[in-house]
Amino acid sequence: MSALKNSPFGKRLRAFHSEADDDGAPRRIKPRIFGLNTPSLDSRPSVATPATTTATTATTSDSTGPDSPLDSRPTNYGDRFVPTRDTGDMRTSYHLMDDSGPCTPSKRIIPSESDALKEQANAIFTSILHTEVTPPSPNRPASPSRPPPVPASSIPPSTPTRRRIFHYTSPSSGPPTPTRRLDTPTDEAYSMSPVRASSRQLLESPRRQPRAVCKTPYRVLDAPDLADDFYLNLVDWSTTNILGVGLGACVYLWTAHNAAVAKLCDLSNVGDTVSSVAWVQKGTTLAVGTLSGRLHIYDAPSLSLIRSYNPAHSQRIGALSWNAHVLSSGSRDRMVHHRDVREAGTRPFRRCAGHKQEVCGLRWSTGSGNTAGGSIGAGANSGDGGGLGPGFGVHTAGAMLASGGNDNKVCIWDLRGSRRSSASAAIGVSAGTTRARSGSISASEDGGDVPLWKFHEHTAAVKALAWDPHVSGVLASGGGTQDKHIRFWNTYNGSMLNQLDTGSQVCNLIWSLTSHELVSTHGFSSTTAQNQICVWRYPSLSMVAALTGHTHRVLYLAMSPEGETIVTGAGDETLRFWNAFPRKENGERKESRLDWARLIR
Repeated sequence: MSALKNSPFGKRLRAFHSEADDDGAPRRIKPRIFGLNTPSLDSRPSVATPATTTATTATTSDSTGPDSPLDSRPTNYGDRFVPTRDTGDMRTSYHLMDDSGPCTPSKRIIPSESDALKEQANAIFTSILHTEVTPPSPNRPASPSRPPPVPASSIPPSTPTRRRIFHYTSPSSGPPTPTRRLDTPTDEAYSMSPVRASSRQLLESPRRQPRAVCKTPYRVLDAPDLADDFYLNLVDWSTTNILGVGLGACVYLWTAHNAAVAKLCDLSNVGDTVSSVAWVQKGTTLAVGTLSGRLHIYDAPSLSLIRSYNPAHSQRIGALSWNAHVLSSGSRDRMVHHRDVREAGTRPFRRCAGHKQEVCGLRWSTGSGNTAGGSIGAGANSGDGGGLGPGFGVHTAGAMLASGGNDNKVCIWDLRGSRRSSASAAIGVSAGTTRARSGSISASEDGGDVPLWKFHEHTAAVKALAWDPHVSGVLASGGGTQDKHIRFWNTYNGSMLNQLDTGSQVCNLIWSLTSHELVSTHGFSSTTAQNQICVWRYPSLSMVAALTGHTHRVLYLAMSPEGETIVTGAGDETLRFWNAFPRKENGERKESRLDWARLIR
């Protein structure tokens, strides 16, 4: 004890008690440790002011009673209430959550390349959250039901039985655990994972990876004098793997398998300029339209001119499209002319006037939806539709032509004057669609002047047109700078199937032949991404890849005959080749003994 008395702690304790015995000497309230009044570790003398003397004395007088072993400070109870959810229905509460977050209707949501990965990750996270928060419980009790009300008069009086207010139960009183469950090495009791077995299986299961698309072109060609004009179509790829490009007053042919270049024609001697080129669907014939309204037909292997239509239109020819031996041309004079190249005359056998401004897009379709597949005419006498013109026979059920113009309209033409089915006429048409005709129209000279359908939803010039090769009757169209939308149409009933806001000017569209995907090329944009080539998956309309490299608007687009490569042209005077689609699978079909159709002659 002597050591404690002589220690610094004992000296401070004696000094504290001596200060407390002085009647007139004020003291500070010291902290209390385990209910004992102990001095502060601060050895400096306390200095009291007159203002605090009275308060200190009052405090001292109030604490004259015996000290409590516990601190007598008042307890501060908060306003927090933590409810117990042991008896709650978590599964019901989870499904009552509102999935739709705050959104601004006026904000344009532009799809990006990472959206597909985000959607896949969000779907996995939602599944795991659902499994962890609301695990499946086959023995879950049913929802409690309220008993029917019983009149008070029908209950006889009785003495209530004595029940225990606090009743303690052992955890083992629940459903018995199977005796052999813990013998299984894969039981959850031995698992070191923080998630359940079902969630762990979902995380470890293989997932479909998005298709990888090379972001760099494998070949770049210089294209001097390639016009930077939205209304022209100067690039096309033939089924014989030859690329035709209009550069200024000349047309050049580039052979893909040996990269040989040949000049097909030069119109500088007549002071004309190439405005559009188009290959025949199957063959080596190339059609060339000019700014002066002339139309020339060339044979590519011999580099010779077959015939000319001079003039074919009164103004420039910006769009060309073949349908077997019928060549359709769209011009700035707002007319669409149809000519049979086998005839000796130069006059078109049919004229269509459905646009009020320049026709800048043309695309033929066959009954199967193909735009560059096979021929839809088998010969002069093979048609069962008739009515298109001399010798124009159609053996399919629905060959149609789509035209887009600078008047923001899309017209669908059926030049055969075929009868519309009553089922199609009974289907409702959208507000922006005009049914230009109904019933049947005779195959007269004026039968093709009225379009089958006319779509008004676009708010800018429509140059990009593409027929779906996988689904019959589906057309994709793209609008210009003020529209920025890709819209999909059902040409059988005149309804719009879907639309996609791309955020930039849509210059060209083309469908993949090997997968159900769509390529779009873009120009002026309202976002930071400019001059993109986008690959979209249909019908989900999710972006597969975005290709960049051009420094000007990507105005021209064509696809190789095998459907794997696309070529793009822009005002930067370059042609870039991209591997955009997967390789086409071998179409060879193994013979089967059950295939009786091959035995029929």
